[in-house]
Amino acid sequence: MPQAIEFFFDFSSPYGYIASRLIDDLAARHGREVIWKPILLGAIFKLTGMAPLTTIPLKGNYVQRDFPRTARFHGIPFAMPTPFPFSGVQANRAFYWLDSTDPAAAHGLAHALYDAAFSGHDISRAEAVVEIAAIRGIDRAAVSAGMASPEAKDRTRTENDAAAARNVFGSPYIIVDGEPFWGSDRLDHIEKWLETGGW
Repeated sequence: MPQAIEFFFDFSSPYGYIASRLIDDLAARHGREVIWKPILLGAIFKLTGMAPLTTIPLKGNYVQRDFPRTARFHGIPFAMPTPFPFSGVQANRAFYWLDSTDPAAAHGLAHALYDAAFSGHDISRAEAVVEIAAIRGIDRAAVSAGMASPEAKDRTRTENDAAAARNVFGSPYIIVDGEPFWGSDRLDHIEKWLETGGW
């Protein structure tokens, strides 16, 4: 049985969002599953000394053009979130709460949250996450309590620490058969890797 592809992403990451719209189909073409793993880049940036791309002089102006251009290239709807960057803490907690009992539902919720974030909805608020979960048929009271639970908070922290321990430093960060790939512009490399078994 081929190993699953690990997909690390921050809900506030435009390139992560673009990859989220493509990674499942790419994996399916090669008989692979994808394990989605939301992370919090803010905490990881404290380790790396990095900063959100939009805040970096010169580069910030470039990525403001490149985010929507890359989305258009792939035919993906895109609207820059406001505010940006935003905190994905509530979304991560909801994901990991649901993932502990229903990984498939958590996967679907992650898609819905990402799509909402990049179509003009502020998903940094717990109420917004609950609303999106409810649209997917998840009980409001259950997800609200789950997000606030010590278990969800601990799992969010543990997953972030584990990602950093594996040298995950950006979004998207995709691991295939132990080989790391950083960025949505590496999806063609991943496709070739899966086709050939690596090089």
